[in-house]
Amino acid sequence: MEADSDEGQRGKGRRIRRGSPATAVRLAELEASHRRKALLRAAATIVLSWVLIVGAFYLLPIGHESGLRALLRLGADIALVGAVFAWQIRRIAVAELPELRAVEALGIVVAIFLVAFSAIYLAMSHQSASTFTQPLDHTRALYLTITIFSTVGFGDITPRTDSARLVVSAQMLLDLVVIGAVVRLLFNAAKSRITPASAPATTPEL
Repeated sequence: MEADSDEGQRGKGRRIRRGSPATAVRLAELEASHRRKALLRAAATIVLSWVLIVGAFYLLPIGHESGLRALLRLGADIALVGAVFAWQIRRIAVAELPELRAVEALGIVVAIFLVAFSAIYLAMSHQSASTFTQPLDHTRALYLTITIFSTVGFGDITPRTDSARLVVSAQMLLDLVVIGAVVRLLFNAAKSRITPASAPATTPEL
């Protein structure tokens, strides 16, 4: 019995196993050393994801895109972001550390969202340099997307054509969805994964 008790105490500081789903663990329940490793692993996952996603944006050729094709591609990109979001929700549902998985998921979804719109803006600028107040390259397109996402709106690069204004307006509306609904859904998924395993069973007093 004593050995079982010692093993149970060591369970909170165990290394997180990968593979089949296991009982969800709160980050605060880990020992300090394992918690630091888990945080570093999550940070490395987010940084690597951003490097790969943004790197692909810079390396892949971006062609010309008319206003109509840009709007069609917008629908495809929204579907892509939605698919990645659904996939991340499923990963949270089986994660041993759902809190960190939710943070990783948010970082990945935001990176894909920003790069998707940057690619649309860049392609529209390639089609016509007068689409925006400045011709866009990869850096300027990413910069424009981030300023819109962060609601800073410096105004140094603005859309000139109606199709560009429609795409920018769509991003503004979707920004609210990402910042509000997506963040809430990801962390609610993590919370629901933890609560059943962590909440102790209680019996009502008679």
